[in-house]
Amino acid sequence: MISASWRDMEAAVPELAGFGKVRLDGKVAYLATVKKNGQPRAHPVTPIIGQGHCFIFVEPSSPKAGDLQDNGFFCLHCSMNDSSGSSGEFQISGVARLVEDTETRGLAESVSSYRPASRYLCFELCPSEVLSTTYRGGRPSRQKWIACED
Repeated sequence: MISASWRDMEAAVPELAGFGKVRLDGKVAYLATVKKNGQPRAHPVTPIIGQGHCFIFVEPSSPKAGDLQDNGFFCLHCSMNDSSGSSGEFQISGVARLVEDTETRGLAESVSSYRPASRYLCFELCPSEVLSTTYRGGRPSRQKWIACED
């Protein structure tokens, strides 16, 4: 699976990345992961977007930490304000990478709206595909971006 960074997406489709930041950064969103048996699992998370990255902090003993360390596959969807989708939908699919260096973790902490516990694992969410749907006049308008090899 080809994945990119949030920065790559920002450079390719700045309006889509901006919409995603508004819908995700510092807000509750829903992360789907894949269990070892191949079944999906959903988890609430608070994504952090800044400096060209999308991060999440995770309790090391949580099922999502195990899933992400096992295979890394994820799908992240913003929460919705109402059943009509008036605020719009934003979704990222891709591969999560465990952040192991202190410099990148420090960057994630510096752009975070909260102070994560030092025991939390930090993952960078690297998008392979990004989708948005907005509803203008009751009609859906969709935008899609797919990471590609350079």
